[in-house]
Amino acid sequence: MNWIKYIALLGVFIFSSAIYAQNDSLVEEPAVVMLADTLYIPSSSVISKQSADSAYINNDFVGAAELYELLLMDGESSDVYYNLGNSYYKSNEIARAILNYERALLLDPGNADIRFNLEMARAKAIDKVEETPEIFFVSWTKSLINMQSADNWGVCAIVFFIILIVAAYFFIFSKNVMIKKIGFFSGLLCICIVVLANVFAAQQKRSLVDRSSAIIMQPSVTVRSTPSESGTGLFVLHEGRKVDVKDNSMIGWKEIRLEDGKVGWVPAAAIEVI
Repeated sequence: MNWIKYIALLGVFIFSSAIYAQNDSLVEEPAVVMLADTLYIPSSSVISKQSADSAYINNDFVGAAELYELLLMDGESSDVYYNLGNSYYKSNEIARAILNYERALLLDPGNADIRFNLEMARAKAIDKVEETPEIFFVSWTKSLINMQSADNWGVCAIVFFIILIVAAYFFIFSKNVMIKKIGFFSGLLCICIVVLANVFAAQQKRSLVDRSSAIIMQPSVTVRSTPSESGTGLFVLHEGRKVDVKDNSMIGWKEIRLEDGKVGWVPAAAIEVI
């Protein structure tokens, strides 16, 4: 029965990986407390999401944005980023709206509302981005990974690992041939799901930790061939355009890359990392 020991060891390893993916990817949620009357105090400890939502409902979009920004000082939240993006969108600050929608999407990649509003904001940007065609399998895989956040994939891995244990129990100890077959094939399916869920959780976690994308925040910026104002101007980008940061080693300048492979240098102050 050595194979049973191997399955048990494999199960312990997978369960440990699932616990790690779940715990290590948690994002701190902001504390919620009441705001005293209508006095705006510049401290996130006395700001509540309800007060920021109230300002938004009352069409005070600038005030709402300030409150949401203060809330984010206590930790990241997809809901707060989403509402902050809405506030900036209503204030016609498209670049900041796109930035915060992108940040919300990192934390909650399966949220259709965030994706819809992000596309609405992108439509208002000057630079129109043409999506690079991808192989169907690659596109399908990305969509599958982005269905859930890292936390949710971790929970999925834990749940199916528990089901795997139940299936293994019935396979080993049941005397009914049909139940043993069901337990065996259910166990195989659960192993596949647990492994994939951990891989997807790790991918989502990597996206959260290694943030290499940024948004152009200035009305327009000239991308240069070298990290200097004297460098040759290659092309111009406008606010709201998403870029990948290729070289982050310099303080005052960042090398960026576009979807079509174009690269160049822009001042660090012209972009903000998602």
